[in-house]
Amino acid sequence: MNEVIEAYTGQNPDGNKSRMPAKLDKALTASGVVLAIFMMAHMFFVSTILFGENAMYTITKMFELDFIFDGGLPIIVSIFVGIITVIFVVHALLGIRKFPTSYKAYIKIREHSKMMKHSDTSLWMFQWISGLIMMFIATIHLYIMFTQPENIGPYSSAYRVVNQNMWLLYMVLLICVELHGSIGLYRAAMKWGWFDGKNPKETRKTMMKAKKILSIFFLTLGVVTLFAYIKIGMDRIDHAPMKYNPNDSIQLMKK
Repeated sequence: MNEVIEAYTGQNPDGNKSRMPAKLDKALTASGVVLAIFMMAHMFFVSTILFGENAMYTITKMFELDFIFDGGLPIIVSIFVGIITVIFVVHALLGIRKFPTSYKAYIKIREHSKMMKHSDTSLWMFQWISGLIMMFIATIHLYIMFTQPENIGPYSSAYRVVNQNMWLLYMVLLICVELHGSIGLYRAAMKWGWFDGKNPKETRKTMMKAKKILSIFFLTLGVVTLFAYIKIGMDRIDHAPMKYNPNDSIQLMKK
């Protein structure tokens, strides 16, 4: 209980200032950076579908350690997703400290943002809103990947996107994740002064440009990739999900 009080008030029970909030902020930043790096790598992984179904299948089997175990072990993916889920939950719990505790608090923050007209304040507001959304929809995605690692592949993923109508959830998740991640990296760099150099103001401008480029790049890549899966799913709309086999030549059903 004392640690909880310290985390929210910044004071020890004896009235002295506590370092607990700073420690929690560092943990929040660390977990956020890990998740942001993971999401960028994840986007590159799923976007291999743009190079063809066989390319995506090859990368999928690589993550299943097919080069060690013949045919791969999907449970390896479940273990990895489980680790990411734990980091995600820890990050979410740490981030909740930053959320407005009531509607009145939210109104005050919004009014403050409008009065200040400061871009970083606006970015912070979007970050906690997108974080709140991800606490729900990202959990759904992580649960599916954790319990159905064998259903990751060109055909199974496309089937999930189209036949199971997951495209809408993935579109919302894409927007929230990519923007939340790029904003988080930018704000962490500014908060902890990682790249301040001799002219922090110029560094801020440079980092803001980098954030925008990062956001545009990954949002564009994500949208194009999602449409690629939608196309495969639409082409196979009348087919039940099946494992992709690079050695098979599957003829699509003609209507």
